[in-house]
Amino acid sequence: MGLKFGTSGLRGLSVDLEGRPAAVYATAFARHLVRSGQAKTGDPVLVGRDFRDSSPGIASIVIGALSRAGFVPLDCATVPTPALALYGLSLKAASLMVTGSHIPADRNGIKFYRPDGEIDKADEQAIAAIAADIAEIDEAPGVAEDRSAECAALFRTRNVSVLPENALAGLRIGIYQHSTVARDLMVDILAHYGAETVALGRSETFIPVDTEAVSPETVGLLGQWTREHGLDAIVSADGDGDRPLLSDETGTPLRGDLLGLVTARFLAAEVVATPVTSNSGIEANGRFRVVRTRVGSPYVIAAMTEALADGKSGVMGFEANGGLLLGSPFTVNGRTLAPLPTRDSILPLLATLYAAAAEKKPLSAVAASFRLPAAAADRLENYPLEKSGALMAYLRASRANLETFLASLGTVAEVSDIDGLRVSLRDGSTVHFRPSGNAPEMRCYVEAATEEDAHILLEKGLALLRNFSAAP
Repeated sequence: MGLKFGTSGLRGLSVDLEGRPAAVYATAFARHLVRSGQAKTGDPVLVGRDFRDSSPGIASIVIGALSRAGFVPLDCATVPTPALALYGLSLKAASLMVTGSHIPADRNGIKFYRPDGEIDKADEQAIAAIAADIAEIDEAPGVAEDRSAECAALFRTRNVSVLPENALAGLRIGIYQHSTVARDLMVDILAHYGAETVALGRSETFIPVDTEAVSPETVGLLGQWTREHGLDAIVSADGDGDRPLLSDETGTPLRGDLLGLVTARFLAAEVVATPVTSNSGIEANGRFRVVRTRVGSPYVIAAMTEALADGKSGVMGFEANGGLLLGSPFTVNGRTLAPLPTRDSILPLLATLYAAAAEKKPLSAVAASFRLPAAAADRLENYPLEKSGALMAYLRASRANLETFLASLGTVAEVSDIDGLRVSLRDGSTVHFRPSGNAPEMRCYVEAATEEDAHILLEKGLALLRNFSAAP
């Protein structure tokens, strides 16, 4: 089918998911829920989707398949993934989100949630095995009761109690709406806290926005809008609203792991789980214990679950893309904020904006106060899986191969193989190569002493990836 489970659900070309494959995987998920005892026939299952052209059709096929599998699908329509997950937790219901997140519009996917939260790698394997055994299937679409308003309202209620009343008064904040399902909710929540809001760039055509590798075109737009409208910040999110984007008063995007770090301080977290791709300066910027993981929310969730099993409290996690996960309850603004162990874009945006408002500093000053190593990241799209596999095999084959490949960047000091290859160089800089877990993309992450050095290193790293053809 050309579909693959990666760091965030099932992904592939839209044409490979439409029709029969959508019915197959929805049916496989339903059967897995029953076989594993996580749900029973007759239970509700939520279905949400993003604004891609292919998503409504795929969602209707999913609804039809769930109905025929004996479940009661509830249509949550176009809501943020964390809103769908929160609603599912409240109902103790499984859910599926039809979304390709940040990847191009010709691709799509499905995120699966058990009644207690995201599926794990064992669930993925079971679903894939069941799907492979399905020969005949009815792929007719279906309809379901509309629960979108109730789903969105629950998520709004959660987020309008996080900060004090009028906590963002005096801030003029742009909302880059593009085609994210979080666009209207963001305006509503920020206005609730007293911010003056300016809606920007709304699009009826799907625009992929990667918050971990913001495109030069997007950066240009953010800078232009900031100057034109006199903004203190611009907020946005990816397609399904689980990864935040925040730019400062100059239009410069802040890194997602910085937003996670600010939020960890805001929550007074005790344990923070974050992938190896997050900034190496995080450990020095808080009293919390940091647990490093592979890339992907399943690994962050596994680390949070282990901490909770060890009796820890104040457990949270975040990814380099800014998506923030709560493993335990936290007390904020005199209220209990319930766990939400899936990526959320709203809480890190609120926490970081609040830091600027409370300290009466521009966002650029808030960011600079953490003194993190300068970091940059980007990706090469349409990078064949065969090419990325050959490259990683070559680099892992011997230290000599790695040193030869990186000779133009510097001298290799240390190597981490947790996820991809993260190499520390003798001059203190780092370069990290990692194939995407669910798309034909190759990512490069770097850290250096200055922003200029980081961008130079990033361009050199991308050039090495681009020019690789075969082992010499």
